[in-house]
Amino acid sequence: MNFFRRLKDNPALRQLAIFLSILGPGIVTGSVDNDAGGITTYSVAGALYGYKLLWTLIPSFIALLTIQEMNARMGVVTGKGLADLIRESFGVRITFYMFIFLLIADVGNTATEFAGVAGSMNIFGVSKYISVPLAAVAVWVLVLKGNYKFAERVFLLFSVFLLSYVVSAVLAGPDWKVIGTAVITPTIQFDKEYIFTVLGIIGTTVAPWMQFYMQSAVIEKKLKVSDYKYTLWDVVLGCIATVVVAFFIIVACAATLHVNGIKINEAADAAMALKPLAGALAGQLFAFGLFIASIFSAAILPLATAYYVCEAFGFEAGIDKKFSEAPQFYFLFTIIILIGAGIILIPGAPLIAITIWTQVVNAILLPVVLICMMVIINNKEIMEDYTNNRLQNVIGWATTAILIVLSAFLLFSGVVLG
Repeated sequence: MNFFRRLKDNPALRQLAIFLSILGPGIVTGSVDNDAGGITTYSVAGALYGYKLLWTLIPSFIALLTIQEMNARMGVVTGKGLADLIRESFGVRITFYMFIFLLIADVGNTATEFAGVAGSMNIFGVSKYISVPLAAVAVWVLVLKGNYKFAERVFLLFSVFLLSYVVSAVLAGPDWKVIGTAVITPTIQFDKEYIFTVLGIIGTTVAPWMQFYMQSAVIEKKLKVSDYKYTLWDVVLGCIATVVVAFFIIVACAATLHVNGIKINEAADAAMALKPLAGALAGQLFAFGLFIASIFSAAILPLATAYYVCEAFGFEAGIDKKFSEAPQFYFLFTIIILIGAGIILIPGAPLIAITIWTQVVNAILLPVVLICMMVIINNKEIMEDYTNNRLQNVIGWATTAILIVLSAFLLFSGVVLG
């Protein structure tokens, strides 16, 4: 009783309690951005260029924060998911074709996450034929047998575990003075590989499925306009967490792999290479972080896909609903898990080709999703007094334009230049 009396009499404590109750969608969405693909991108960047690309995390943060804030605002104002709003604003036909391609891309993305599970556990001597099925079952049980509140707590715990990369980087013994200079002083090179890596770092920050999950999570948590200021802080913390983890992944690989001239192809290679250079603990922590990020994303990706497909076509969706109340939602979630995990268990599966073509589809769809968002958030009939102001529009359209250019370049480079 004394605690609740103090809470009532102390405005600061009351504000903190409200924020902690709202905390979740922003941090979870931001953290899951550091999935197997993102970790691979940051690891390769650190191994190839050392600390030179740390400056790219600043524009990455701005892009992520701008887009995620708009998603949160649309969610609390309209009470509808992004898929709902796109269908209502642009019609069923456009929605249908957009979401068919998104579904295909997300199945490929899910397979990539299970590849991360397999690669990380292989470092600990666990076969993919054991780790992948167990991870798939664990993810399935978490969503189907739990509720949103429980699942969100597990996801937040996963987010904390991603800080293992901080320890891994510190154990690598980086040069902090050089790091400080690299962050504030952009290093520009005009060779193709450097430009492609820069675009990859910025481009991996914003993915189409993230926008749908963020807004659906806000709806699932039943947040209102009155909660917006707390939701905004949740989004800011999520974006900071994303960039902090990315920063320490690059630092860990730069301080070990780059200085020893070691090149890698995926994140699991980085964990293996760290062992003799920074000690077994650093390598194990890196592998553990990859495992957590992969299984985390293997849960969120199919969940986000089930949300937006069901929203788009008018089916019930939500973890808090029973299977009988939302059969299409749970059926779709289960199928994506089965296909994604099943692909990894096929001997000789073309994982690199799957990853590349998944990113190509993402690159094509991202500009479409962002343009839809900008049109919707500036529609007064939908957003009422909560449309973008002039500054928000400048930042929003500039971010959208930059990401369109990045996506087009990545698409052109991947398809035309090979």
